[in-house]
Amino acid sequence: MRLSVNQVSKQYASVLAVNELSFDVHQGEIFALLGPNGAGKSSTIRMLIGLTQSDKGSIQFTDRNGQSYERLSSETFGYLPEERGLYQESTILDTLVYMAQLKGMTKADAVSQANEWLERFDLAERKKDQLKSLSKGNQQKVQLISSIIHRPDIAFLDEPFSGLDPVNQEKVIEFLITLKEKGTTIILSAHQMSLVEKLADRFLLMNKGQAALYGSMDDIREETPLGATLTVRFNNEVSIEFFPLTDDVRQVEELESNSLKFTLSPQCNVPNLLQVILSEHSVDSIQTQQPTLHDIYLNSVQGAA
Repeated sequence: MRLSVNQVSKQYASVLAVNELSFDVHQGEIFALLGPNGAGKSSTIRMLIGLTQSDKGSIQFTDRNGQSYERLSSETFGYLPEERGLYQESTILDTLVYMAQLKGMTKADAVSQANEWLERFDLAERKKDQLKSLSKGNQQKVQLISSIIHRPDIAFLDEPFSGLDPVNQEKVIEFLITLKEKGTTIILSAHQMSLVEKLADRFLLMNKGQAALYGSMDDIREETPLGATLTVRFNNEVSIEFFPLTDDVRQVEELESNSLKFTLSPQCNVPNLLQVILSEHSVDSIQTQQPTLHDIYLNSVQGAA
C-alpha cells in the first residue's frame, strides 16, 4: 500500500494541529513519523485512518494493483493507538481472536495467527490468562499483535515500544521487520530515536504541524546544519590551543588526557582535516561520528522553538 499526503491541514477551534503537510510513503517501507508532543503526529494519523477528516488537502492510498482510494476499508489497515484499550477480563487468545474476526478473519485463521504471534512474543503459555494478569509490557505486546493479526496492507503504530524493556524492544523490531518482509507498509510514531534510526527506511520530522525534515537518514543529514564529530586520541599531550576554530571546525573539546573532540561543519572536508592533523601530530586513534537521528531531532525542534 502506497500513501500520498498533499497539503493537508487540520484545525481544532483555535489550534492549527496540522498545517499544509505533504509527504509520501512507499509500498512496503517502514516510515517514521516523529516530533515533540503537540507536533501534530497523532492528528495526522487520525486523519489517515479516517477517524477525523482533513479541513483541506488530499490523502490518497494506492494498493498493489494500482487501485486508488481516499479512505481505507477496515480490513486493509491496522492501528495501534497511543491510548491503550484491552478487555481486562478476557483471555489473551479470546481477545486476539475477537479482534481478528472484527477485521473479517475466520475463527480458525484467527486462532492460527494468534498462536503464531504469541509464540514469537513468548506468550504462548499464557494465552488462557486474563489480560489483567499481564504486566504493562506484555499487555503492550498483545495490543500490538491485535493491530496486525488480520495481515493488513498498511499498519499505523503509535508508540509501539511503550512500556517495553530492551529485550522486548528488540522483539518488536524483529516483529516489524517481519511485517515489512511480508509486504506490509508501516507508519510508526515513536520517541526512541536510536531504535527508530536503525529500523525506519525514511523519516518525517514534524514540528508545530509542519514538516521540519523529510527523507532518508542521508537526506536529512544533508538538510541539517549539524556536521560530524571527530574524536582523536594523540600519543602525546596536546592542548586545544593548538587547534583554532575555522570554517571547518566549530568547536574543540578536551575529553581526557591526550584526547580531543572536534565538532565539524557540514561542509568540512574530513580527509583534508585529518591529513593536516596527522602531518603535525602523532595520533593513536581516530573516531568519526555522523549526527544521529537524536541529534538532528533535538537540533531541529530546539532551533524552531
